Amino acid sequence: MTVAIMDDFLIRALIAGCMLALVAGVLGVFVVWRRMAYFGDAIAHSSLLGVALGIVAGVQPGVAVILVAVSIALLLQLMISRLSLSSDTLLGIFSHTGLAIGLVVLSQLNGVRIDLHGLLFGDILSVGIDDLYLIVITGIIVLIITAIFWNSLLSIVVHRDLAWIEGVPVFWIEVILMVNIALVISMAMKVVGVLLITALLIVPAAAARSLSSSPLQMTALSVVVGILSVLGGLAASWYWDTPTGPSIVVCAATVFVIFNLIALIRRQLNI
Repeated sequence: MTVAIMDDFLIRALIAGCMLALVAGVLGVFVVWRRMAYFGDAIAHSSLLGVALGIVAGVQPGVAVILVAVSIALLLQLMISRLSLSSDTLLGIFSHTGLAIGLVVLSQLNGVRIDLHGLLFGDILSVGIDDLYLIVITGIIVLIITAIFWNSLLSIVVHRDLAWIEGVPVFWIEVILMVNIALVISMAMKVVGVLLITALLIVPAAAARSLSSSPLQMTALSVVVGILSVLGGLAASWYWDTPTGPSIVVCAATVFVIFNLIALIRRQLNI
């Protein structure tokens, strides 16, 4: 019976981790191309507020995180396009304010047991069946939306102004990209936690960039790196009792270093 239970939670962790790696690998390339890492941090930190509001309202935390993350992404896009403040200033305000409000609200929830460590650093081994359904469904939705708008997303990455001249609805495509990133971040909270979510978006994509010669190649390689990182992090956690979320990020960072060394050697040898 114990083995069966262990097998169940490991299978759920593997499915959740690989689905997240797949979606984060695809969206991560746009985060790297558009230099949106700080945007990811702002949404990730604010997602803690979603957990707090979900508990207060009696809503499933995963659903509440999605609603808050998407709302903040839309609000950020609107404010960045309308206000005179620079985008990094607004992102900094949202990032730290959302995290602070979330922590304050959580501290006032008397009688509610909260795994703050798990929220901040993730606990993929505690993914339940409801969490798994939410991760898989959200992941499929993000992948479908990205596939539909792939060409438009690429066009605003290559040249935003030229895309606008060619008739691409740049503002709405950017909204779609931000909402997709918000959805991925809401998926990732259970796996790697609030403080490490952005790493899973940017590190595999940055690693893939060093050895890629086309957008599709970079996307595919980013997904592979993400999945390998999840598998490596789970293995390290299982055999050496290390924290799973940080272990996943360390594996991704290790691949990043290896890939860049390979790229450097290839440039030196003109391969």
